[in-house]
Amino acid sequence: MDAKHRIDIATPLLDWYDRHRRDLPWRTAAGETPDPYRVWLSEVMLQQTTVATVRPRFTEWTRRWPTFADLAAADEADVMAAWAGLGYYARARNLLAAARTIAAAHGGQLPDTEAALRALPGFGDYTAAAVAAIAFGRRAVVVDANVERVVARLFAIDAPLPGARKAIRAATDTITPDDRAGDFAQAMMDLGAGICSPRRPRCLLCPLNHACLAQATGAPEAFPVKKLKAERPHRHGTIFWLQHGEAVLLVRRPEKGLLGGMRALPTGAWSEEPPGLADAPVAAEWRMLDERVEHGFTHFTIDLSIAVARVESLLNDGEWWPIVRLHEAGLPTLFAKAADVVRRRA
Repeated sequence: MDAKHRIDIATPLLDWYDRHRRDLPWRTAAGETPDPYRVWLSEVMLQQTTVATVRPRFTEWTRRWPTFADLAAADEADVMAAWAGLGYYARARNLLAAARTIAAAHGGQLPDTEAALRALPGFGDYTAAAVAAIAFGRRAVVVDANVERVVARLFAIDAPLPGARKAIRAATDTITPDDRAGDFAQAMMDLGAGICSPRRPRCLLCPLNHACLAQATGAPEAFPVKKLKAERPHRHGTIFWLQHGEAVLLVRRPEKGLLGGMRALPTGAWSEEPPGLADAPVAAEWRMLDERVEHGFTHFTIDLSIAVARVESLLNDGEWWPIVRLHEAGLPTLFAKAADVVRRRA
């Protein structure tokens, strides 16, 4: 597309956005100044998580920690517990680290350029560009999954992902306007979420159908072209429910690694074969339940057996958590599923 198409894209898209923009708790009304803290938080929460899931969690989070200073002063365990269920827990640790850096080194104010933002914990190219554009009006090339799909279709980019991402970003650069770059980025996201959907794009309602090369092919849903995914490895493990009275043993997972720093039920190694009672937290009369928990991570799936036992004396390691308040522990989804199984069977 040449320079003329840059106008053809930005102008109708922004006109459409002004009429149809989504009402989201982290967005300000037209003409109001965005809150950088809320923009940053929403962008981190929305990474690989749906708007429907994020909306109530964002509201609760900002009620509890409404500013950078509030978050910087928060206890890490509380932050990790508040993040439970949103996945990719390194994001929560980076949120806290970035808030503390902003409070200590930037006077409590978020830097307003991509370069300065990228120096903060957890700010990759996408987050830095999105925050610079949306919070500060800087011209930045913002490409999330929705934008990626819209641009791949606009330009009919037929190279398969992920190799096509360089071409998609370059194409996005050619249509990003100097003015209203933040609104343009959000308009592209809204278009991808509501009109240019993965399987059944509603091309007749699209404000850009006049310029969409994929739509002209008659098969816009074929773009972007995706490389066939390799089957994810499958692993096995055992979750241990150790009860003393009306409390259950929780442990803190190692800081490094999957679900790092989170409270969890004890579990041994996750391996190719079921490990049975290997690495049980204590010698006890363990009973294996006939119901298991299955869960999918980005790079593998896992099938976990559940072993339950009671002890008469407390262990020194871990936390004994009241079962009636287990929902307050902030267990990752995998362990929350197992807890639900045990309580249902009690």
